[in-house]
Amino acid sequence: MSRKYLIAGNWKMNPAPLVLRRDMPHSPYHPRPDVDVVVFPTFLDLQSCIDAKILCGPQFGHTEEHGAHTGDISLKMCKNLGCLYTLCGHSERRADHGETSEDVAAQAIAALELQMHPVVCVGETEEERDAGKEKEVVQAQIAVLPLESDITIAYEPVWAIGTGKTASPEQAQEMHAYIRSLLPEDRQEQTRILYGGSMKPNNAQELLSQSDIDGGLIGGASLQSDQFGEIVEIASKLSE
Repeated sequence: MSRKYLIAGNWKMNPAPLVLRRDMPHSPYHPRPDVDVVVFPTFLDLQSCIDAKILCGPQFGHTEEHGAHTGDISLKMCKNLGCLYTLCGHSERRADHGETSEDVAAQAIAALELQMHPVVCVGETEEERDAGKEKEVVQAQIAVLPLESDITIAYEPVWAIGTGKTASPEQAQEMHAYIRSLLPEDRQEQTRILYGGSMKPNNAQELLSQSDIDGGLIGGASLQSDQFGEIVEIASKLSE
């Protein structure tokens, strides 16, 4: 495949894995030539990741550089720290903090202006899929994004996050192909689309073998260095 795999770990509101805190010089979280690897830790662990030479970014960043926004941290501050990526619009941010698709698009645009790479999450709930509205929901979430720019999209079926459920390879491929069809023609072959719904070592091979799946946004398994490493190795072998 022409698009390089990206395996991203979303550590959510959890401490960094012990393997990082022990300052091991080479871990599954470190950059490698054949597969892009990035992690999204809490704000508290960003500096530790940067010190360990791990590519990382925040799970959210405020679009304004500074101001009266108690409790927020800006994308600019994260960029100044050394972050090269940012996560935008995870379903938990949309649900818990009321982030709209327009809010998410604004974050992506602000990140691009700072020369940070946004990984933008889209996806439907179980109720929306049961109602046959999954494509309608995803299309609306994507329509407001800066699709002409260099962004990564992560398709995360909300019903598969933290539930142990996983979209079948066929379901995932269908949605990834649909998302790709929504991109500008000159961006379709370049834009990476990740799968983000309970990817684990036992299903990564099948998912990553799909023609429109370019990597994974890994949740729970990314906190276990051995499991995350297995997924990275699977992506590496598929890249040969």
